[in-house]
Amino acid sequence: MKIHLDQVTKSYGEHRALDGICLELEDARSLTLIGPSGGGKSTTLRLIAGLEHPNSGYISVNEQLVPREESALRNYRKSIGVVFQSYNLFPHLDAVTNIALPLEKVHDCSKSESIDRANELLKRFKLAAHGNKRPSELSGGQNQRVAIARSLAHDPDLILFDEPTSALDPEMSAEVLDVIEELIQQGKDCVIVTHQMGFAKRASDFVAFISKGKIAESGRCQEIFEQAKTPGLQQFLERELKY
Repeated sequence: MKIHLDQVTKSYGEHRALDGICLELEDARSLTLIGPSGGGKSTTLRLIAGLEHPNSGYISVNEQLVPREESALRNYRKSIGVVFQSYNLFPHLDAVTNIALPLEKVHDCSKSESIDRANELLKRFKLAAHGNKRPSELSGGQNQRVAIARSLAHDPDLILFDEPTSALDPEMSAEVLDVIEELIQQGKDCVIVTHQMGFAKRASDFVAFISKGKIAESGRCQEIFEQAKTPGLQQFLERELKY
């Protein structure tokens, strides 16, 4: 995975969420974005996903610029998968259909092929018995696993996770983090926004610390967690790893 951000800014009205961030990442399987709430992590992820446009600067993923023109942007989005903290499943559809429908409508798969792929993924994530259940009939951890299955269904080049466990209790969080770690170990490129420092330390190749709209420090996982250089990162890790 290669990701390059060059002087990227993003503002919402008078609020500057990102203030000229730069990042050069090569040959990493997993990038984790850490930092205080409101620092710009999720905004960075949404820009990489092509869900929003930067006000200035540019972003490239695997040596291709993230496009801004709508038709090219639709094609780019087909190459990635995104998992949100609130699942974003269709509440009126069962688990199988939540996975199969995007394959049929967006990725031009046949209905039968889409359903077969959905059932295959539900089995992989130990949800085979729950395929006919709607989100309201599933636990939070099960819903997030359905969301991960949906993001994987079209075999994307990259999967982006935006705080995938923030709405879950500790047991369900561990269940979802185990799935993400397994995906990384199986060779899937991932960018993850998380407050789970134990997971970030265990599963990341590369870590970027984002605070006050800037990437204050970045590097290989071991360097970040064991040899933090900036006072902001040192204080953040001391606080987050205290308990």
